Formats: sequence, structure tokens, C-alpha cells
Amino acid sequence: MSAYGTKLAEGFSSKLMKWVYDRSLLDVVVNRDYEGDINGVGSLLNILDFDKISEKTYADAALTADALTENNGQLTIDQYKSFYWKEKTLAKWLSYIKDPHPTIVTQVGNERLKNMDSFAFGLYPDVGSGNWIGTSETGGTVEVAVTTGVVTGSGTTFTSAMVGRPFKANGHSTWYRVKAFTSTTEITIEDDLDDVASQYTGGAIAATATYEVQAATVLTITAANILNQVATMKQFLDLAEKNGYTAVPDTDRYLICPPEFYTILTQGTGVVLHVDEAYQDLVKKGYMGMLQGFHMYMSNRLTGDNTDGYYMLAGHPMWMTFAEKVLDARMEEDLIGDFGTAYKDLFVYGAKVKDHVRNSAVVTFAKF
Repeated sequence: MSAYGTKLAEGFSSKLMKWVYDRSLLDVVVNRDYEGDINGVGSLLNILDFDKISEKTYADAALTADALTENNGQLTIDQYKSFYWKEKTLAKWLSYIKDPHPTIVTQVGNERLKNMDSFAFGLYPDVGSGNWIGTSETGGTVEVAVTTGVVTGSGTTFTSAMVGRPFKANGHSTWYRVKAFTSTTEITIEDDLDDVASQYTGGAIAATATYEVQAATVLTITAANILNQVATMKQFLDLAEKNGYTAVPDTDRYLICPPEFYTILTQGTGVVLHVDEAYQDLVKKGYMGMLQGFHMYMSNRLTGDNTDGYYMLAGHPMWMTFAEKVLDARMEEDLIGDFGTAYKDLFVYGAKVKDHVRNSAVVTFAKF
């Protein structure tokens, strides 16, 4: 026997506890200019652009014509996703929850948006060389071989983590990208291009040249330097045209940052954030206000963490073209050997960053 009061009455609520998600920021980061084209043809869409034609000084003599040079980039639908679940008749009848379907549909939709955000943010390696913020590596000197792009260092400490990072030596007129790591004194670099075959066109750099590898290691952002880092992001975008890239519009610029960024930002001297009434609806998407021309959004979906470093993104939606399509969605109302309904869909998407817009975004490799 047991004392009175140990057999407790149990009750079950007919309301479901829902999963809560951050709002999706995908529309803030991407453009969908080609979505209709790719949805009509299949999984690959070739997107062409032409190299810029330079204006020349006329000297009352015969002109030399520039040849038109086209670059082909492919937007590839390569993410294939699906949901599949069953809602059984007897289970519905026995359960307190008589209609779980609306809640489940909302949850799977939010899960999909979360995964799409993470996919888009994970394309940070496609940010143009020269637009990376972190702690640079400059130790020692280098020599660069013509054509091959082999970099031979003296007193250097190259690491495998530098693959994909921007590289520039004294004598280079533009930034290149680390293609391969061989040893602490040897790496290989290439042109920062994906729409053409890998090549190095920077010419020979003589021995003992100084150099920089951007964001070789993580940068620690504090209340004392956070505004300077945001200003640096802005400057990279402002200088895009001057550095030979497509100009980045002042409007619609975004900054996607982790929660730790906002905590540090509010501790910075002279920081006053104000959300205009016109942007109140964006607060639901994690909108934190404007700072130095950026619409700031907080997200937990950036690549990285506060131990090894986050890859924060700032830029303009022109940076990435995105396309998505529901290929199939249906109900299985006749479950063979059972009673109920099954729901499933097939959803595909992909993204592309064309070479000439790579510098319309900035990546900051940092912790707080």
C-alpha cells in the first residue's frame, strides 16, 4: 500500500508544444534573377558575362579593337531534399492530439528554411580574394614562380588551413587564392576565378618579397575594435569598383552576425542602435538596426562557432544567385496494409557566385 497522495492524477493537453525557429534570412542574402530560367530547363543553367571593355585615349590614329571575351558560369541545382511522414488513423483516434498535421507542416517548412540558410551562408569561400577579414599571416618572405604559381617561402609557416585564403605578394597588382598546401615553406596559388580553368597569371615574383595571406587565423573582436571591423567591411565594398570589380550599391547591404557579435556591439563606446518604424516587421527576422550602411541581422546559422571562429558575411544580394523548385509533392492516401495518410515531397535548390561579383561580399573570420 502507499500513502494517500502518491498516486497523482495525470492530464494531457490537447495543444502541441511547437518548435521555435529563427526567421529565414535567405532573401536578404541572395538574388533569384535566374530562377525562372533554371526551373524551366533542369539542373544546370549556363550564365554568361563578358569581360569589361576599357575606354582608351584617342590619338588621331587607327583604333585597336578589343576582342569580346565571354565567361561561362554554371548555376547548379545540386541539393536534393525531401520530407516523408505518416499520420495513422488509429493513432489520431487514440491520441489527445486529433489534428497534428498543421503543426507538422509548419515545423518541416521552418526546418527546410533553416537548412537553406545554412547552405547559403556556407558558401562564404566564394567571397572574393582581398575581401577577407581576420588575422593575416605575413611572416618571412616569398618567391613566386611564373605560370605554375608555386610559392616558395623563406622563414614562412604556411598551413593547410590557408587553402582557399587570399594571397598577395609585393609586386602583385591583384589578389590570388591559395590553391594547395605542400609544406610550411611551399604553397601554390591561382587566379581567384571559378568560371574558367585553374590558372596563375600573376607572373614571377622575385625572392625576398613580402606577402600577405588574409584571414590565416581567427581574429578576436572586442568592444574596443568592433566598430573598426564594421568600417573595414564597408570599405571593402565601397572600393570594389576602384579595385576593378563590379560596383556594390550602397542600398540593401546586409551584415549577418552571430549573437555574440550583438552582445559585444552593445558594449562598444558610442554605439546607438535604432530601428526605424519602417523596419519593425524585419525585427521578426533578427533585424537589429542599421550600422554604417548595413542592415544588421542576427543568425545562429553561420558557419563556425565562438571557439574556432565564425565566418560572418556582409555584402549585397547581387553576390549570390539562388534557385529552388518543388519537383514533386503528394499524399499517399491508401497506405498498403494500413490506415491513414503519408505525406512526402522532393525539393531541390542550388546557388552560384559569378566571378565578377565575388567582391560584392565580405567574410570576417572572427570570434568574440
